[in-house]
Amino acid sequence: MHPPVRLVAIDVDGTLLPDIGRALRPRVGRALKSAQEAGITVAIATGRRPAFTVPLLTGHGLRADTPLLACNGALVRTLGGEVIEDCLLPSSVARGLCGLLRPFGALVFTFDRPGRRDLVLEDLAQVHAQIALWVEANRNEIEVVKPLESALVDGDDPIQGLVAGRLSQIRAAEEAVKASEWSASCACARTAYPARDMAILDLLPAGVSKGRALQRLAARLGVERKETMAIGDNWNDVDMLEWAGQGVIMGNAAADLRALGKLRGWKQAPPNGQDGVAVVLEAAVAGCAAKP
Repeated sequence: MHPPVRLVAIDVDGTLLPDIGRALRPRVGRALKSAQEAGITVAIATGRRPAFTVPLLTGHGLRADTPLLACNGALVRTLGGEVIEDCLLPSSVARGLCGLLRPFGALVFTFDRPGRRDLVLEDLAQVHAQIALWVEANRNEIEVVKPLESALVDGDDPIQGLVAGRLSQIRAAEEAVKASEWSASCACARTAYPARDMAILDLLPAGVSKGRALQRLAARLGVERKETMAIGDNWNDVDMLEWAGQGVIMGNAAADLRALGKLRGWKQAPPNGQDGVAVVLEAAVAGCAAKP
């Protein structure tokens, strides 16, 4: 029997968001607010940048101190913009990854530098061909630099990089990083979309992941592992699902991930298009109310 939930980390794409549409469904928005009102700390754990995440949550009554584990845990902020924790990818490592990973897909590096564009790439057409919706949503923040290495200057380090391509390309890219001289300096987080034969490999500072960020947040809040829940739908969510005492895999996750969830003892939520997060949070709130 699990204890009542005191902390829940929730992925965004494929979890909070429906597959069609760029806004939270009303029931999901209400469930987030109700969970906070019940005393549960709601943390948003996403591969997105804070600037690409905050607008999704605005207007749902969430508190300014809501934690955002952004960029797969490399940046930890509050919804109100307070900086909790940062971890950057050394530019020297990023330059090496450029040469290693160009053959596998489209490369982008993300920065956190107010007053300048945050997203740097060298081939806009190539990136657009792989992740067109992302390009359109972020167009005002994109800077094209050729060669990409010239944007990666020591002392002006990026938060993370990504390479986007076909499933087979990204699997090969991940293996290439693991076998390279950069393996000890770079963590990888893969997000796969089998129906579209497309995947993204996030290139993160060593030791960074959603799971590690969740573990550190729980320690700061004095919340035990068994009182922590994580909800996600993709491979970059696996480490936080495994660390949390109560893991929940979405019903829309790929079949191999749902099979892994059964082996790990994770619960399965309804799909994102059926308000799966709301169903889970409503049950967690009811569990809090039943606590003596």
